[in-house]
Order: sequence, then structure tokens, then C-alpha cells
Amino acid sequence: MLHDSLTAALNASKNWIKHFNRGDVDYCVSAYAIDAIMEAKPLGDYSGRDDIDNFWRPFVQSGATDLNYTNIWLKLVDENTVHLGANWTMNVGEGVITLEEWVKSDSGTWKLLVDSFEIHKQF
Repeated sequence: MLHDSLTAALNASKNWIKHFNRGDVDYCVSAYAIDAIMEAKPLGDYSGRDDIDNFWRPFVQSGATDLNYTNIWLKLVDENTVHLGANWTMNVGEGVITLEEWVKSDSGTWKLLVDSFEIHKQF
């Protein structure tokens, strides 16, 4: 069961990346919990889906794509919570995911509750 949680959270993250690379902002934003928080260093902090949408929508519409994670690590907090981190690259920059906290909702869907990442280079 615990291994299933790691796999499910990793798959949720991979699906987010797949939809991001397709330009599907609606899917990406819906993957966040309603009360999610996002920290995008050095750009700022965002709270709740609307605020997060206001970050991602113009960013994706500007042409950001080709997101790829490497050196992924996973930590099982409990059967309903998984932490993920990674290095990331895309066509407009690179950096590190310091924390994606994926939480299993009552409906069984995995949602991002915390998304914390850093931009180290912008192209």
C-alpha cells in the first residue's frame, strides 16, 4: 500500500508535466488543492488556485514548454502524503524543485498541496 502511494504521487507529478508540456494550464491548475501554496523563488509566493492560475497561465502562454525532471527523489510521509523533489529544465530556464507535497484527496485523487521551486537560470 505504501509503495502504491509513492507510485501514485510520482504518476500524478508526471501527468502534471505531460499536461504542462501540452500547454494545458487548466489541467495543471486543477491538479493543485484548493488551498495549495506555491513558492516560486525568486518570483514570489502564491496562495490558492486562482493565485496559482495567475502565475502559470501567462507563463505557459509565453511559450514555456519542454519541462523535464531529473534526479527525482520521493519521500513517503504517510499513505496519503508524498514529498517529491527534483532538478528541472525547460526551454526558458532551469532550477530545482525543493518540495512538491502530493496529498491524496477524499476522492482518491492526488493533489499538489505545496509546490516550492527555485529558478537558477533563465534563458
